Amino acid sequence: MFLSLAIVAQIIVAVLLIIALMVGNAVVMVYMERKVAGFIQRRPGPYEVGPYGTLQAICDSMKLLAKQLYRPGNVDLILYYLAPILAFFPVLLLYLPIPFGPYLTALPVGDGVILILAFAGLGVLSNLLAGWSSNNKYSLLGAARAVSQTVAYEIPMILALLAVVFLSGSTDLKVVTDQQGPWPWQWNIVLQPLAFFIYLVSLVGETNRAPFDLPEAESELAAGFHTEYSGMGFALFFLSEYANMLLVSFVAAVFFLGGYKGPIADGFWWIFIKAYALMFFMVWIRWTFPRVRFDQLLNINWKWLLPLGLFNLWLTAAVIKVAF
Repeated sequence: MFLSLAIVAQIIVAVLLIIALMVGNAVVMVYMERKVAGFIQRRPGPYEVGPYGTLQAICDSMKLLAKQLYRPGNVDLILYYLAPILAFFPVLLLYLPIPFGPYLTALPVGDGVILILAFAGLGVLSNLLAGWSSNNKYSLLGAARAVSQTVAYEIPMILALLAVVFLSGSTDLKVVTDQQGPWPWQWNIVLQPLAFFIYLVSLVGETNRAPFDLPEAESELAAGFHTEYSGMGFALFFLSEYANMLLVSFVAAVFFLGGYKGPIADGFWWIFIKAYALMFFMVWIRWTFPRVRFDQLLNINWKWLLPLGLFNLWLTAAVIKVAF
């Protein structure tokens, strides 16, 4: 009885910390987006509010939360309000099995990668409900794009992770981390460079980031599936997008970059450094490459990533069979 209460209390504290992490991450990422964009476009970015514009994102967040919740007419009321909630809250569960340190895991489960892949599919369901319930043709087109894109890019992402699972012999994220060493040449990226490349491209498609941001293409769909959302509804979609970016970066750090292990001393700071390096990469390519067409987006997956993922998985299985 006391053990179960202790576990419940541990999960509650972990969820509150994850919510704080998601909110803080959104503030940091908005500032990073603007500053990196300004640097690439040879302009200063935000610099008026706070030192070097550091408080601009906080002011914008407060303004967004204070905005009126405007609901257009003839929407499906239940699904319209359910969609942003479904986009935000399932992400909390996905952070629980992430090992942030040798003894720093909120929910140490043996099948952490299966838990993440299972609940990650709820994000595309929220996009579908938002586009369907908004009674807007642009929202519906954005939802249709989001479903086809997310379903397509989930497959090579899973294949890339399976190759590492074959090597480690476990779906436990801590076991995957512990089987890697502290130095870069001891990480799985050295043994699985093709899987890392496939995962890197897939995570951009999975999170709807530019140049794969077709579901939200402002120039074509006026923000896509969340066109009709304002105030807190839009804020939940906004938070969930950055939370998903951080989540897939954590998973990449665990599977390919040694997780919380580093050259000096193991600790949570290493997994955060690696995750935010990947986040910087996603921001960088947003302001470097133009948006692709939708047929090009799907061709990249079905003609290149999927065959390469299957080949890499077969090659990994063959090497393991010969070696053992």
